[in-house]
Amino acid sequence: MALPRRIEGYAIVSREGMICTGDRVFPPELKNDADQRFFHDGVGRADAVANGRHSNEGGPHADERPRLVLTRRIAALAPHPSHPRALLWNPMGASLAQAWDALDVDGTLAVVGGTDVFGLFLALGYDDFFLSRAPARVPDGRPVFPGVPAQTPEDVLAAHGMIKRAERVLDDRAAVMLAQWSRA
Repeated sequence: MALPRRIEGYAIVSREGMICTGDRVFPPELKNDADQRFFHDGVGRADAVANGRHSNEGGPHADERPRLVLTRRIAALAPHPSHPRALLWNPMGASLAQAWDALDVDGTLAVVGGTDVFGLFLALGYDDFFLSRAPARVPDGRPVFPGVPAQTPEDVLAAHGMIKRAERVLDDRAAVMLAQWSRA
């Protein structure tokens, strides 16, 4: 059984470390053109995407991309009912290797959320996690990782053996920063 050659995570978070509102809406305060370009470029280079039932990377090619949709509503693996290139995956019933083999792709897996999905892949092991930070406030939202906001997203990444390799400004005017966290 094979595994992805690389696993990369992509998220933009608020000051509190939130990826969306409490009712799973992506707030306009977190949407940034420079971050969206970086995100879509990264996801576009990936061979497949992993996301939860309420998450999706969007964009013009999203439905064409092989995808693992994580869900607890099935026992292990099942075809997605409306996306022919997607596979429903319950990690409690099938391993990542089994899901990856069933998806029948090779290469890089881009993980795009939500909270439980990002958390699962912390345990499985990211090669890189690209964490963008916006100065927006999203109180009482959904955190990027389990354990946030008691810990910062950066503290959670470091606790899972990741180190910050690089940081840069994505959008100076909007004060959006991007940090690349890599496996130590």
